[in-house]
Amino acid sequence: MSRQIEPIQQFGRRNPVSDEPGRAQRPARLLTQNSQLKEIGVWNWTIPAWAGRFDDGTTYNTCPSAGICSKVCYARSGAYLWPQVRGKHQANLRFVLDDPDGFEDAMIAELGARRFHGKWIRVHDAGDFFSDDYTLRWMRIMRARPDSHFYAYTKELDRFRRLVAPDPPPNFLWTFSLGGTQDADLDPKTDRMADVFPSEEAIAAAGWHSQLGDDRLAVLGEAPVGMSANRIPKFLKLLDGRRFSEWQAQENERRAAKKNRAPGTE
Repeated sequence: MSRQIEPIQQFGRRNPVSDEPGRAQRPARLLTQNSQLKEIGVWNWTIPAWAGRFDDGTTYNTCPSAGICSKVCYARSGAYLWPQVRGKHQANLRFVLDDPDGFEDAMIAELGARRFHGKWIRVHDAGDFFSDDYTLRWMRIMRARPDSHFYAYTKELDRFRRLVAPDPPPNFLWTFSLGGTQDADLDPKTDRMADVFPSEEAIAAAGWHSQLGDDRLAVLGEAPVGMSANRIPKFLKLLDGRRFSEWQAQENERRAAKKNRAPGTE
């Protein structure tokens, strides 16, 4: 059966980056390990976080449901901005966009290596499931490699309810991360959620469960899950002692008030 490729309109024109017409250059390695995940034996797949621009001017948005999280995203600071790191992540995304079939086949092939058997793969150290087609490709990849375990944080609530939750791959777990534009539609009784807190002490005080020490606790530990905020001073200043969910709710109220304000009033 042929695979239907959903047009990714928000990314603008397609511009293959290989010498072969219609094909993208495959990165040498798709799965890597950042320093924190390497400590617990987890591999990860990474694309650029949120909105950006390729060198040729083409724009992208890999986190369409991002809310206030985009203001303090760890993946838009520090080493993630180094040219070599940024180039690697953009090459991954370019491969997905320019040759989606090639990406799917390459990921399935790479996961066939013995070193991934029985291992956990975090889908997206940065970025999210930005389109229906991309999401469905990952579901096929997971089903094709039942010997590996996959997990993810996502803010794509609507997309997951439509495409994933009705029949998820048995080797895939996920948690909805708060701080996005779909927060208000989450149901704490049925949806597994993760929130970012200003500190570990704040997580404990709220009665949530920290994933400190093992990122997999976000999907394997007790829920709801709390994560302490990155200690970047400018980000902590913006967070101002709030949880992501609190900040997002305040932003939603501000936007609603602005929308409902009568013309000509302040």
